[in-house]
Amino acid sequence: MNRTSAARVTGAVLLATGVVTALSVPAFGAPAAPSVPTGSDTESYPAELLQAVERDLGLNADQARVRLASDQQASELAEQAKASLGDAFGGAWIDQASGKLTVAVTKPGLSVTGAETKVVQNSLAKLNGTKSVLDLMSAPASITSWRVDEKSNSVVVEVNKNTRDAAADAFIATAKSIGSTVKVEEVTEAPTPLYDLRGGDAIYMGSGGRCSLGFSVSGGFVTAGHCGTTGTSVSGSNRVAAGSFAGSVFPGSDMAWVRTNSNWTPRPWVNRYNGTNVVVKGSTQAAIGSQICRSGSTTGWRCGTVQAFNQTVNYSQGSVRGLTRTNACAEPGDSGGSWVAGSGFGQAQGVTSGGSGNCTSGGTTYFQPVNPILSRYGLTLTRG
Repeated sequence: MNRTSAARVTGAVLLATGVVTALSVPAFGAPAAPSVPTGSDTESYPAELLQAVERDLGLNADQARVRLASDQQASELAEQAKASLGDAFGGAWIDQASGKLTVAVTKPGLSVTGAETKVVQNSLAKLNGTKSVLDLMSAPASITSWRVDEKSNSVVVEVNKNTRDAAADAFIATAKSIGSTVKVEEVTEAPTPLYDLRGGDAIYMGSGGRCSLGFSVSGGFVTAGHCGTTGTSVSGSNRVAAGSFAGSVFPGSDMAWVRTNSNWTPRPWVNRYNGTNVVVKGSTQAAIGSQICRSGSTTGWRCGTVQAFNQTVNYSQGSVRGLTRTNACAEPGDSGGSWVAGSGFGQAQGVTSGGSGNCTSGGTTYFQPVNPILSRYGLTLTRG
């Protein structure tokens, strides 16, 4: 079912112009090498957060502190590099072993202070352009998703090998004809929206079902579009009437916002499911390879890493574009819940869309980035 608000905004890829002959991100943008935080820095990483990172990512407390600080600095540097390099920017990612940022560039001789550089064939703008062509195609059910993979400098199409058929092969052939940037990966599971319906708290739809609250905004909160259509009534985790969906888009995107009544006060909090909250400070995008955690009303607080941006997922209800891919787990009812990263996990990232697998065996989970939701509906994130 197409859950789309009346006012539709067509997504577009921003392509920077201009010729870059030599460029280095200014030294003032380079972060100092991170060290184990002490004193007030340690207070940014409560024990419960470190325990979640240790559990899900296999790090000890000191390693987690260093990595969280490094991820925040690297993510900020990646954004600076993207803005400075323009059409020569080919992507950026954090190496999981070293924690170092790598910036891909399309022109030899370019450097980014504070990061390693790798010369690649395709700019990120070109990769996004190729993916935008795929987004216009109708995909069969056995094509599960497609994404820009910055590390491999390609557009990756995923196909379910258990249900691969002639229609899937035809889609793949057409995709490859667009250019050499397209690669194919076989998977064994198809992602599905996580329907069973402070950030991460349960919300209940008047039409039935349970989801999770994403982030508080001026006048209400954001969540996933597949949780409810515009006008659907919503109750909070205490089953008290909260308001109704003021806007909802699904498929295409997976975004919505709920306008709440006077019974509710927006707070800049995300539930850690241990009696404490994360305080939301902003919404700076975390780089690929960053540690990230999510909150949801089924499985609570779970962590993983960012694997890719701008992935299109082909749900049975229709394709959703612009999702971020992670290896954190989630289950039905976690949909719409909060994703946070950065120092103290204070940077809002997005709301849970769907995925495959579960929190027993692990899996892949996708989220709808939060900044496009704020932009579409003219909302202001509630910050602490």
